[in-house]
Amino acid sequence: MTSKNSRLSERKPILLKPHGKEYLWGGRRLRDEYSKETDGTPLAETWECSTHPDGPCFAASGVWKGKTLAEILTRHPDFLGAHAKGGGELPILIKLIDAAKDLSVQVHPDDAYAKAHENGQRGKSELWYVLHAEKGAKIFYGLRHEMSREDVRRSIAEGSIEKYLQKIPVKKNDVFYVPAGMIHAVGAGVVLAEVQENSNLTYRLYDYDRLDKNGQKRELKIEKALDVADLSGQDAPKQPLRVLRYRPGCAWERLCSSRFFAVDRMLLHTERSRTPVAYSADSTSYRALLCVEGCGTIRMEDGDAILFVRGDCIFVPAGSMPAGLHGKATFLDVRG
Repeated sequence: MTSKNSRLSERKPILLKPHGKEYLWGGRRLRDEYSKETDGTPLAETWECSTHPDGPCFAASGVWKGKTLAEILTRHPDFLGAHAKGGGELPILIKLIDAAKDLSVQVHPDDAYAKAHENGQRGKSELWYVLHAEKGAKIFYGLRHEMSREDVRRSIAEGSIEKYLQKIPVKKNDVFYVPAGMIHAVGAGVVLAEVQENSNLTYRLYDYDRLDKNGQKRELKIEKALDVADLSGQDAPKQPLRVLRYRPGCAWERLCSSRFFAVDRMLLHTERSRTPVAYSADSTSYRALLCVEGCGTIRMEDGDAILFVRGDCIFVPAGSMPAGLHGKATFLDVRG
């Protein structure tokens, strides 16, 4: 095998094995409907594309099988394209979240605060794409009107903070961008995909006085939360304008474009075609494909193939070997 061919064999799409998270608000949907085989009950989150040390993903296909994504990117920072900074860090993190119960009311810091107060870590802005919502399901998104720090402290102590939060009904296919500083919570009965900065910093404001499996209340970080929270009143979030664009075998629409990531929803439908949809990442950025519905195949130029089903995530290195997508599926297509 030539050196060029050897490099191409390494630079192929990689099926990832996720890292599961057990939290008291999780449920069974990620196991029952997305075939997640991870330890921990209830299963609350799966970190589908992650180099974060709190939840690393592993390669489940190809020459890298068994290696962590962080190990692969440490050896090949060029797989990140223009985002390569060394150390094997992917700038984003992709999750599936099953909120069988309400999540805590919380807020995340921005990059500047996290760098200054959390040992140089990243802050956390995120995108939610709703995969399932039971009747009456909602999210909390920002304050209904401006409040002072003391007002917020008092409402937490009284257990009344929920009445000051905007309650937004949600349905399948809704999209919400949650910038750092926005007070928020996912309500019970919601399953969503989350694309975020590569961070695990969460400042809980309120947790309904719940007890964990050890009979302890979970830690609140009220003062740090108030340092970073936007305490002005917000307008109710509106769904972004989404325009489907078509080409043979697929359609796509932009869900979000921020300075941290861009996310498209891609609809693949090649059941009546013998020609797959061409797919690769150019030299400027990696891409990640999270399959949220359906199934199919991604076949590389050299004939190797990955079968994917709902819930699978595929990391595509920058400058990857050309490949073709075939099947009937819906993806979130994420890039830096």
